[in-house]
Amino acid sequence: MNTSEFISLLKQHQDKSLLFEYTPGKLVGANYHITEVKNITIDSVDCGAGTEFWKETIVQLWESPKEKDKRDFMSVYKALSILNKVDRIKPMVQDAEVKIEYSNETFHTAQLFVEDYTLDQKTLTLKLSVEKTDCKAKETCGVEVKGNNAVLEASAGCDPESGCC
Repeated sequence: MNTSEFISLLKQHQDKSLLFEYTPGKLVGANYHITEVKNITIDSVDCGAGTEFWKETIVQLWESPKEKDKRDFMSVYKALSILNKVDRIKPMVQDAEVKIEYSNETFHTAQLFVEDYTLDQKTLTLKLSVEKTDCKAKETCGVEVKGNNAVLEASAGCDPESGCC
């Protein structure tokens, strides 16, 4: 989901509570705050010497220990007002992918993708997921792709003369 789609979804459901499901069946606590919005530029070189460039919008969530017993989640309206204020100060790139950065005592810090969402009478729940790391230079590195899995060919390897790394 890009930033524009994210903002549009929020605008359509301002009367609801905003929940984040960071792993199936586990919600970010009602005591969360939006602590930072980051405009990130990625300018990278992969292991096959290929270059890439893209932008991301990272929305950071933090659970306040002082509000551990809080039961009411942030409203979509409030989250949208925070994002609108950020956009006035540091404009967000509207076609940049949006990610939610989060961690807690049992879940490692991660930048999570908005995979899907659900709606009911009172809530908008964003379903988040982790994208696994991947080799972007499969052809250069001799990685054969079979379905959703990549298998490194024994003959190619990642030695210094292979053209990979």
